[in-house]
Amino acid sequence: MHAQPTRPVAIVGSLRIPFCRAHTHYAEASNQDMMTAVLRGLVERCRLQGERLGEVALGAVMKHPRDFNLARECALDSGLAPETPAFDLQRACGTSLEAAILIGNKIALGQIEAGIAGGTDSVSDTPMVYPDEYRRILLRSHRARTLGGRLRPWLDLRPRHFRPGLPAVVEPRTGLSMGESTEITAKAWGISRAAQDELALASHQNAARAWDEGFHAGLVMPWRGASEDNNIRRDTTPAKLAALKPAFDRGPRGTMTAGNSTPLTDGAAAVLLASGEWAAKRGLPVLAWLRHGQAAAVDFTDGEGLLMAPAYAVSTMLQQAGLGLQDFDLYEIHEAFAAQVLATLAAWESAEFCRERLGRQQPLGAIDRSRLNTRGGSLALGHPFAATGARILGGLAGQLAARGAGRGLISVCTAGGMGVTAIVER
Repeated sequence: MHAQPTRPVAIVGSLRIPFCRAHTHYAEASNQDMMTAVLRGLVERCRLQGERLGEVALGAVMKHPRDFNLARECALDSGLAPETPAFDLQRACGTSLEAAILIGNKIALGQIEAGIAGGTDSVSDTPMVYPDEYRRILLRSHRARTLGGRLRPWLDLRPRHFRPGLPAVVEPRTGLSMGESTEITAKAWGISRAAQDELALASHQNAARAWDEGFHAGLVMPWRGASEDNNIRRDTTPAKLAALKPAFDRGPRGTMTAGNSTPLTDGAAAVLLASGEWAAKRGLPVLAWLRHGQAAAVDFTDGEGLLMAPAYAVSTMLQQAGLGLQDFDLYEIHEAFAAQVLATLAAWESAEFCRERLGRQQPLGAIDRSRLNTRGGSLALGHPFAATGARILGGLAGQLAARGAGRGLISVCTAGGMGVTAIVER
C-alpha cells in the first residue's frame, strides 16, 4: 500500500466487440477468444504495444476450468509487455465494473499508473459437467494400483452417467432463476407489464438511434462477421411487445417476457484507466474521471428482492459523495430486466423504503427519465454477464466526453443479491 494523498482516476479508452445473442456469431468463440480480441484492439487503438501496464483485471461468470488464469492468458496475447501482471475476479454481472473500481483504487493510491479492466462471457461455449457418480468412477479408477483395480470401478458405469448437466443461472439458496426472483419483486412493487414494455421499447429505440448516429461505432470493433449488436429490435412496437407471453410466471399475473428481459448474450468489453499524468505523456485524451465506486448486498432470502442491492449502494455512495440523486446529467442503470430498473426507481421514490431500509429521513426522489440509458441499455444491446459493467462505463465516459462536461451515475445489479455502483464526471 502507498501512504499518499489520492489522485483522480482517468478513463482513457474503451472498446468492446458487438454483443451477440448466444449461439449466433460467436457460437464457436471462447471467453479467451473474445476477451483477447478486445484487449488487442484496445492496445492497438491506444498505441500500447510492448507497454508494461500496472495491472489487468477481468473475469467471466460462465467459466471453464481451463480458464483458471483467464486474465493473465488474455494479457499475454494482447500485445502488452509480458511483464504486465493480471488477475481474475468475479462479481456476477458487476464483474467488470468492480474490476474498474479495483484498478481505479490502485491508480488513486499511486500503486500503479495505468491498468485495464474488463469482462467477457459466453453462453454459447458454456462448460458441461458430467454427474458426480461418473466423476467418482474416473477417480476411483485413477487411484487404483493394479489393472483389476483400475477396471473394477467401470462395472458401475450406467447410461445415466453420460447425461451432462448445463450450468443453470439460478440462486443456490432459493433454487429460483433471476427472472423468477425478479417477477416476485415486480409483484411486490406493483410494476405493471405496460410499464416494463415501455422501458424495453425505449431501450431499443435509443440503441438504434445511437448506432445510426455513429455513437456505438466509436466504442465497438467488428469481429467475426458482427459489426453491430444483433439483439436490437428496430421494428419493435408496443403491440409486438404486448403480444409476447410471460416467461417466468406463466399464469394470468405474469408480467415479465422475453421482450422486457435481457437475452442470453456473448461478448467482451474493456476500459483503460490511468492517472492524468500518464495519459498526458502518451497524448491520450481523458474521456472522463471515475470519482466514486460502491458495492452493497441484501438478504434476498428474507424479505428483500434479489436485485435490489443497487438501491442501497447508490444511497451510500451519494452520502459519501455529498450528492443528491438529481445531481446527475445521465443515469446508466443496467437493464437486467425492465422490472428491476422500475423497482429500483420506485424504491428511491418511496418515503417508507428510504426511511426504513436506507435510514434516510427523506426519499431520494425521482430521476428525469429522459436522462436514463439514453444510448440504449442491456435490454436492447444485450448482456454478456461479466462484460456489461465495462460496456456501461466506457459508454458513459464517451457520452460525457461528447458533451464536454457532466456527471453520470452507474447502477448494476448482480446475482447473489449484490450491486455495484459508480459515479463518473467530466
